[in-house]
Amino acid sequence: MQGLTFSYPGQTRYALKDINLKILSGETVALVGTSGAGKTTTAQMLMRFWDPDVGLIKLNGTDLRDYTLDDLRSRIALVAQDTYLFNDTLRANILIAKPDASETELKNAIEGAALGDLIATLPDGLNTEVGERGTSLSGGQRQRVAIARAFLKNAPILILDEATSHLDSVNESEIRRQLDRLKVNRTTIIIAHRLSTIKEADQIIVLEEGSLVESGRHTDLIELDGFYAKLVSRQLSSVRVG
Repeated sequence: MQGLTFSYPGQTRYALKDINLKILSGETVALVGTSGAGKTTTAQMLMRFWDPDVGLIKLNGTDLRDYTLDDLRSRIALVAQDTYLFNDTLRANILIAKPDASETELKNAIEGAALGDLIATLPDGLNTEVGERGTSLSGGQRQRVAIARAFLKNAPILILDEATSHLDSVNESEIRRQLDRLKVNRTTIIIAHRLSTIKEADQIIVLEEGSLVESGRHTDLIELDGFYAKLVSRQLSSVRVG
């Protein structure tokens, strides 16, 4: 990202302002900030849901606007907090990530996402209808479907909205293990909600009111005792109180 500035249509406030950011291939980068700081907007810009008003974003040295949308998005897998499922079979809901996938590829994606135990309990296995928006599945099960899609797509870039606050502690722990497997050998961009989960990131990008205010590794930012350190302290305090 070079000098990236963006405002949503009809808004005078900058959603992102003069962002300069370099992400190396294979890095894990966490986007951190309070609500409305620009984390989700940054991720959306990478997928070209929006184009910059000023500046540009490059992938492998090429302006994103020079890629077709299909080509660009084939290189990116998204695992969001809320997974949209269609009123179709579990098989169809996974294969949407790669409709021409082989049975072996599908099997490997299911194993990667630890969906095997769930499938074994379903009346028609992979051919079980999941209901509108996947209502027959729990939040954790729907998130596993999203992870299976990402394994199947096998894209080099992973955008991960890692909020798991709607899951119980057992499900959260299991899904974090699956996400750790998914991140291997990929460039991963995490929209960070729980700061305790991103301590090992190669870069932590701290956003506030659309501006990049700090960047670095966890230990360096804690020593800096700036905005990030205050966010961490605030979250730790809220956990103790809770």
